[in-house]
Amino acid sequence: MTAPLFEIDDLHVSTLADGNQPPVEILKGVTLTINEGEIHALMGPNGSGKSTLASSLLGSPEYEVTAGRILFRGDDITEWGADVRGKAGIFLAFQYPQEIAGVSVLNFLRQSLSARKGIEMSVLELRLSLMEWMERLEMDSSFMERYVNEGFSGGEKKRNEILQMAILEPEIAILDETDSGLDIDALRVVATGVQEIRKDRPALGALVVTHYQRLLDHLQPDQVHVIVDGKIVQSGGAELALQLENDGYESFQ
Repeated sequence: MTAPLFEIDDLHVSTLADGNQPPVEILKGVTLTINEGEIHALMGPNGSGKSTLASSLLGSPEYEVTAGRILFRGDDITEWGADVRGKAGIFLAFQYPQEIAGVSVLNFLRQSLSARKGIEMSVLELRLSLMEWMERLEMDSSFMERYVNEGFSGGEKKRNEILQMAILEPEIAILDETDSGLDIDALRVVATGVQEIRKDRPALGALVVTHYQRLLDHLQPDQVHVIVDGKIVQSGGAELALQLENDGYESFQ
């Protein structure tokens, strides 16, 4: 029997102790399973633990897993570092992508892809692949020569995250509020980009962290999970997102 693509098993996560401040438990037993080809949406009010979960799944050193496990294709990766998880095929699209001064998008992706695949990528090969994907993602080809996220608009930063996801070919993608701050047109481009990647890689699994029903209208998730105060309080189909849109989170608290 094939193991699920990605499993989160009773995960408890706390902040690190900071001076006189003791650790604070943020995730209080999160459990969910993502199979190949599935899109799962995670929704919840501010402060519910959504971004903490996203960061913890990629092994952020800002948090400590105090109980539970994270499994990737049946392997326990709870103790793996972020770099090892990334090389294995776990991808995180950040809510607030960082600027990397002096490093072009092309060079950044060449280094990242070489590390991911374990082989040295030629600039020409990567440039051709980038040009193809930029056309599919409605991005100007000059974009690849710009420094990573430097002077980018909010929409350009999010498109760059989707471009990285296309080029790096992860097995599981975690999108941490990729739709935040986007207008309708930029949102459509991001959603279309995810769908374009899934055309090429139908086995790709995704966990989409979002506040908004409008992104899910495009992505049509297989399951929607509601997280409140560090726990998933309800899971269901796409109709659950519609219920949240209409009724808010009060009924789940």
